[in-house]
Amino acid sequence: QVQLVESGGGLVQAGGSLRLSCVASRNVFSIGTMGWYRQAPGKQRELVARISTGGSTNYADSVKGRFTISRDNAKNTVYLQMNTLKPEDTAVYYCNVVIIPNNYWGQGTQVTVSS
Repeated sequence: QVQLVESGGGLVQAGGSLRLSCVASRNVFSIGTMGWYRQAPGKQRELVARISTGGSTNYADSVKGRFTISRDNAKNTVYLQMNTLKPEDTAVYYCNVVIIPNNYWGQGTQVTVSS
């Protein structure tokens, strides 16, 4: 079992930055791919970024060049640095880890970008 706790969301103006954090209850980076997803009102949850056990990353096209996913193994924490935020980035952001066959989610943190 893994618990994930997100933090760092909030209200920011367009063009601003936020850094989200996700702390795992135990070290999962060597055994599972970590990811950030988001869900806007009335829309499906979508992948934002993920980082594999080997450290390779991939991003949704809509955030490439603006968002960066990283991790701190010693702190069991994965981050999402979000720059040049846009109103369309407004959503609840969720941390995720897949440890086959299980899929774990955090409770989510709200990000609101005002125009």
